[in-house]
Amino acid sequence: MCTCPEQWKNDEEIIIFQEYLRIPSVHPDVDYTACVEFLKRQASNLNLPVDVVYPVVPSKPVVIMKWLGKHPELKSIILNSHMDVVPVFPEKWTHEPFGAHIDAQGRIYARGAQDMKSVGCQYMAAVRALKASGYQPKRTVYLTFVPDEETGGHMGMAEFVKGDYFKAMNVGFSLDEGIASEDDTYPVFYAERTLWQLRFKFSGTSGHGSLLHKSTAGEKFHHVMDKLMKFRETQVKLLAEDSTLQSGDVTTLNLTQLNGGVQSNVVPPVLEGTFDIRIAINQNADAMEHQIREWCNEVGGGVELDFTLKCPSVVTKLDDSNPYWLGFKKGLDELGLRTHTRVFPGATDSFYVRQVGIPALGFSPINNTPVLLHNHDEYLGADTYLHGIQVYRKLIPSIADS
Repeated sequence: MCTCPEQWKNDEEIIIFQEYLRIPSVHPDVDYTACVEFLKRQASNLNLPVDVVYPVVPSKPVVIMKWLGKHPELKSIILNSHMDVVPVFPEKWTHEPFGAHIDAQGRIYARGAQDMKSVGCQYMAAVRALKASGYQPKRTVYLTFVPDEETGGHMGMAEFVKGDYFKAMNVGFSLDEGIASEDDTYPVFYAERTLWQLRFKFSGTSGHGSLLHKSTAGEKFHHVMDKLMKFRETQVKLLAEDSTLQSGDVTTLNLTQLNGGVQSNVVPPVLEGTFDIRIAINQNADAMEHQIREWCNEVGGGVELDFTLKCPSVVTKLDDSNPYWLGFKKGLDELGLRTHTRVFPGATDSFYVRQVGIPALGFSPINNTPVLLHNHDEYLGADTYLHGIQVYRKLIPSIADS
């Protein structure tokens, strides 16, 4: 039973948001059928044509709504969001993770409340309000809803941007997700760090565990690990000593997987370790790779490096050469919002858009809210959600008419 005030319980946009949140488009093995049907209904209600395309396989759909501009020959705008959400552990939640419960304070609890079904619904709500006012954008605006962002986007945006459908959209700019802010400011993300997933394979002398063998895989692993962890300490120190820095401003390095050994009293001939490395945009990635290879060479051989993922950093310019940025900033300024530009600490679909030469920004109109993406009891305040619709109602024309 909802104990929330009537203005939230009966609000049309809140009801639509709750309906989307109640679709369990959760990893692993996401079934997007209900999302696609929901979005088709929303497109019909908005009187917008809608297409569903499959860049890779039929189980990974991309939904595209089209709002035709007055000058469709101009470069278009995409308002992008992803349909999928990360796994949940229901026993850790106060409320059912896909119940979209609103409490007495107006907090809407559900996986995806912040990341990022809220943004997708706010786009649609803003378009609804703008169309009702009689507004038509100068540029064509597309609302895109993509799959599998939470697992890297390889079956979604990564392939979508390479296809003929996307190329025919003639995209000039993309707006995508940001992160909530715990104070009254809003972060705007213009880049992501260079992302490496780097696997080390250490080969060495094997034998009985009772002997002190020379040049073992473990010794080599220890040497390289020590070098990597000392470098990591320098980045921890940077964050600790400069309060203006955030995690996206430094290089992060974390051991994420270990493999090796078959029996507790046998020295293994091979050990493998995988690291997640995100290189700051002001650090030379080539120089860092050279340094890591030098550390590996110091052990006398027997170390192989395998980049299972190696994504370069691509930056969107925030200057007068980018008319979309100027339009976006004009809208923010007219709303009186306090913002700060940042490098995104993780990875989003904006990477793939920037990689094909299209400027992209990450922004979620969520402030004075704990950052709860991927956390238990993820929620978004109803008033914050409704305010975000008004933010997009201003920003969409500012960008589309630029």
